[in-house]
Amino acid sequence: MPKTQSYDNFPLWIPLIAITFSLVTYILGAIILLGFDIIIAGLYLLYCLGIELLVIFRSCKYCYYHNRICGLGKGKIAGLTKKGNPTRFTQRTVTITDLLPDFLVAIFPLIGGIILTIIDFSLIRIGMILLFIILSVGGPAIIRGSFACKFCKQREIGCPADQFFRKKNI
Repeated sequence: MPKTQSYDNFPLWIPLIAITFSLVTYILGAIILLGFDIIIAGLYLLYCLGIELLVIFRSCKYCYYHNRICGLGKGKIAGLTKKGNPTRFTQRTVTITDLLPDFLVAIFPLIGGIILTIIDFSLIRIGMILLFIILSVGGPAIIRGSFACKFCKQREIGCPADQFFRKKNI
């Protein structure tokens, strides 16, 4: 299998697609949760922001793409933080427990949408839930598999997330 060339800085269109998918997914999740209350939807969006910041402080600040254009759009934002020791990133082991907060971004609107559908059936809500599932599962799989991770220099150096998902732990 021929080696795929990695990017020092990704072409801007790749992180723009990744960021757009994330934002659309978060907004759709919030719209689903609006069925409870605007405060619940707002708390969900704050949670999404918190998860993004957690990733930046837990991973991105140690990554090769710190202050560079990365495939997921966080490298330049991570540049606002002090760069950490890259060895800490490559030696880190990712577990399902580490990923649980990320999964909750999808689980909250999914469970909320199901509860709301039981309380007050709506085909529109079911459509939004199905679209949310497609975006929250399919979007990252396509973006990471076809555009981001495939061309990532950090993956070549050592990426704990790549190692986790290649082992097919999920």
